[in-house]
Amino acid sequence: MAEISGGEVLARMLQKEGVDKVFGIIDGTYFGFYEALHRLGIEIVTPRHETSAAHMAGAYARLTGRLGVCMASNGPGVANLLPGLVVEQAEGNRVLAITSARRPGIMYPDRGGAYQCFDQSGVIGRIAKWSAAAAGFERLPELMRKALRKCWQGRPGVVHLDVPETVMNGKVKAGVAFLEPWQYRVLAPLEPPAEQVARVAELLAAAHAPMIHAGSGVVHAGAFAALARVAELLQAPVTTSWAARGALPETSPLAIPMPHVKVNHKVRNDADVALILGSRLGETDWWGKPPYWRDPALQKTIQVDVDGDILGLNKPLELAVQADAGRFLELLGDALESRRGGIDLEARRARNAGYAKAMAEDRAGWDKALADMATPMHPAHIAAACDEVFPKDAVLVADGGNATIWAMFYHQANLPNRIVSTFKFGMLGAGMAQAVGAALALPGKPVCCIIGDGAFGFHPQEVETAVRNKAQVIYIVLCDKQWGMVKMNQQFMLRPFKTLLFRQLGPEETIKADLGEIAYDKLGESMGAHGERVADPKELKPALRRALQSGKCAVVHVDVDPVKHMWAPGLMHFKKMHEEPKG
Repeated sequence: MAEISGGEVLARMLQKEGVDKVFGIIDGTYFGFYEALHRLGIEIVTPRHETSAAHMAGAYARLTGRLGVCMASNGPGVANLLPGLVVEQAEGNRVLAITSARRPGIMYPDRGGAYQCFDQSGVIGRIAKWSAAAAGFERLPELMRKALRKCWQGRPGVVHLDVPETVMNGKVKAGVAFLEPWQYRVLAPLEPPAEQVARVAELLAAAHAPMIHAGSGVVHAGAFAALARVAELLQAPVTTSWAARGALPETSPLAIPMPHVKVNHKVRNDADVALILGSRLGETDWWGKPPYWRDPALQKTIQVDVDGDILGLNKPLELAVQADAGRFLELLGDALESRRGGIDLEARRARNAGYAKAMAEDRAGWDKALADMATPMHPAHIAAACDEVFPKDAVLVADGGNATIWAMFYHQANLPNRIVSTFKFGMLGAGMAQAVGAALALPGKPVCCIIGDGAFGFHPQEVETAVRNKAQVIYIVLCDKQWGMVKMNQQFMLRPFKTLLFRQLGPEETIKADLGEIAYDKLGESMGAHGERVADPKELKPALRRALQSGKCAVVHVDVDPVKHMWAPGLMHFKKMHEEPKG
């Protein structure tokens, strides 16, 4: 029997799973782990902060469909990792966190006064899908196999394994069997019962006005073609959760993009049968309740999800189907093909034409802002210009309060799974690292990151990470020198009538909502990135083109009008969303 470290056991098991990247900061407490990763050809991507490692792993997992892996060292490293894990669990991204812990003799429980020691597994266990601490080498392969099973079971999220530094780095003589994934976990997607598929096809074919609502389960299943096929066969309009935007390309006449909030409400109230795919119907989906959705007594709801715990959780169901969204859609498409002749599509097409007309009217109203050529520029210009300049398959990362709203209203999602944000958690600063993870997930493609100046300030050092890893991220920083979304709320709370009349209050009339000057282009240049600064909308597209032509990471500082930036579209809907529906 050869000598082997616990860290090498972990690395070899990840290699068997096809992991090719691990995100994290190196540290002596798990040298045996990352040295083995390096020797086995698994790339170690080192950010400047552990939180960023979790976000990079999450974005990488979401865009590739693979397992995202991050690591952190005991004590402060794990403490720094926590915010990222909270977010990636909330967003439902498949992330495995491997951390080192102090030696068993002084930890679990803490002996009292142990250095860099806290209940890492206990804390992460409260926020993750699953967390365990390995007491010794003997159980490490078994616990790692269990962790990997948990990664691929049910709704994606965070799984954690905590390993003592003595086990990570210490070598023992042991014969470890490195099993293939199929030997310890299910690889095939969860199959729906045939009778349920047939019943769903029957309900949808007979419906007067069927609709489909797609969540992240469709994204994780990569079920975009199957979704498009079913929607076309039914002529059913497709709404999405915020995080699944683009699951059906918005060039489709059946797509109802989420910025068209009132049209989404109408579609959901018109529908007599609603097919919910891979979505919890949470708060950003208005809990599936009236008046934003039809009264459940008048709307038959079918919910399909790999996670049985969320079936019927927020909306009463006609049928609960525990299955992989992709496999379900494939079988449903086959069942609907055999019913083609029996579905009355003309009334459905006419209804969809009405939705398209309403959305065209929305767009015409929003696009009036693009005629505003004042300096500093109207924030509507940024996403519209990016849509013109960036390749159609570029990833858009949106970060910040109002910056994200402007990005969402003026960007069209023409390809599936090309938008990354923290839609469920609204975490400022996560986009700095998500953008790097996205660039490494799709090498050779530039990433467009639209971010507010406040959000950029949370993790600006990750520009250096992008430069060092040759990740072509173009950070477009909307600079209004204020906490805009907070300031807007303050203004209405403090002086609502003056706010409505003058659209702004003086700096002395709000509370700590203003920020100082930072030259973000110069900050980027100091870390080796290309830098640009623009305020005139006529100069925006040329600046973006130069940033792309630089072939490297770039930071484009865009001065936007602070008052216009505060009055982002759809803010009233956002406020209403936070209230419990009355229906």
